[in-house]
Amino acid sequence: MDITHAITSFTADSHEPVFLLLHGWGSNEHDLPSLLAYCAQGADYASLRAPIAYGMGYTWFGTWDYDGVPTGKSLDDQALAAGEAIDRWVGNSIAVDRPVVVMGFSQGGLLAGQMLRINPKRYAAAVSFSGFLAHGALPGDNELAQQRPPMFYGHGSADDIFPEQEVQDMISFYAAHTTLTHKVYPGMTHSICMDELKDVSTFLTDNGFVKPHIW
Repeated sequence: MDITHAITSFTADSHEPVFLLLHGWGSNEHDLPSLLAYCAQGADYASLRAPIAYGMGYTWFGTWDYDGVPTGKSLDDQALAAGEAIDRWVGNSIAVDRPVVVMGFSQGGLLAGQMLRINPKRYAAAVSFSGFLAHGALPGDNELAQQRPPMFYGHGSADDIFPEQEVQDMISFYAAHTTLTHKVYPGMTHSICMDELKDVSTFLTDNGFVKPHIW
């Protein structure tokens, strides 16, 4: 698995963070960059296309049990393969002295956290919009728990894609391995809302990844 398509907007001589954007099931690399106007205005970014074609878009996982969601060992294996492909792309494309903040939705939200686990030294923070968890242990998990980088996890109270236990497992794992900011948005389904983007803006500002933004 390799990443072959990306939209990038960053300059080689900057030392500011690069936002690594990972879309969800059936979408593409054009999906997430517009969100930065609300939470990281003017930030440098790289938005990657998942390598597996699906319908009118693309997917990070080639097989699943329902709605783009694999489970069990299948999820662990596919999440690891996708994460390693993303990490190779970052290694080949972004200068090592630039912080990388990973931001993703759904499948991409899982992978946002997964990148912290795969290469804890490389990724400065993660933002998971309506993500979920690959349960299998990874070699980087112990190091991640020692580093405890900032992570934001937001989801809707009416999101019925994942069973409640999966949401709780996501919260528990990242609360134990990162400095977690967890938010629930009343009535929101499997989506992203403006209140969430405002919270992400605060999260990124408080952690020094973006300059304060006046709404």
